[in-house]
Amino acid sequence: MADREDEDLNEVIDDIVDKDDQQSGDEAEDQRQQQASRPQAQQKLLPGVKNIIAVASGKGGVGKSTIAVNLAAGLARNGASVGLLDTDIYGPSVPTMFGVHERPNITTEKKLIPIEKYGVRLLSMGLLVDTDQATVWRGPMVTSAVKQFMQDAEWGNLDYMVLDLPPGTGDIQLTIVQNVPLSGAVIVSTPQNVALDDARKGVAMFRKVDVPVLGIVENMAYFTPPELPDKKYYIFGKHGARNQAKKMDVPFLGEIPIEQSIRETSDEGTPIVLQDVHSKTAQAFIELCNRVAQQVAKRTNKQQDADDIDINFVE
Repeated sequence: MADREDEDLNEVIDDIVDKDDQQSGDEAEDQRQQQASRPQAQQKLLPGVKNIIAVASGKGGVGKSTIAVNLAAGLARNGASVGLLDTDIYGPSVPTMFGVHERPNITTEKKLIPIEKYGVRLLSMGLLVDTDQATVWRGPMVTSAVKQFMQDAEWGNLDYMVLDLPPGTGDIQLTIVQNVPLSGAVIVSTPQNVALDDARKGVAMFRKVDVPVLGIVENMAYFTPPELPDKKYYIFGKHGARNQAKKMDVPFLGEIPIEQSIRETSDEGTPIVLQDVHSKTAQAFIELCNRVAQQVAKRTNKQQDADDIDINFVE
């Protein structure tokens, strides 16, 4: 029985990761265009999820995955049912940050069963390939794999699904906004101009496709030495993302400091929002989770109010 299950799992994994043996880039592109032209109802993904939150950044290296992991863990800590999908096919970080390295199981219908840890259900390409194996794919193959993670997995009913997007504004982001009813996007930036330039592009992309921007979070906002707990050193500039949020008229979701314990807990596989809840950093993440949940609820209520409007035409 175990051998049979392993064979079935390998078949599912091969279907996802061996796409370059199955179709050329042109064939994959044709397939993607055909899917995009189908009615939206036929492409409904994640039907059991109430709220889908995309965590995005305009550029890499700003700590987006750290924010996504602690957001998911923090929402679950508050009692919500949460899923976390690592859509960064080329550089998946979620398995390391959650300390999970085993392959997921599958159902009798050959659907992936997300791994569950810390109350969060999660999937990542990093769970399906060896850690030293590079994923060398064209864009259409990557977007196809992301869609499979959403439609060929048993996510079940969730209050929140957090999508850890790769940096940039490319194929994966476009596929998700075209096929998934996003509740909103959280934009991650560091304070300096070189990151803010790309954060603006991220906000613009989501606005262009009518996805609400829940807000901007400023990561690596300041450094406080352990021996000087009342001091703040603004290594990358002061309040850059806060000021940018005000200029773009989007909510500011908070500041996350740069701290050694964030790196240590991420490497150890335990989100800091769970491990050291009384630290200033964990408290900053808890506040972030609360603000994101408030923004989602606010927009959900607005949508419900709009749906409830009864317009009577006078003849």
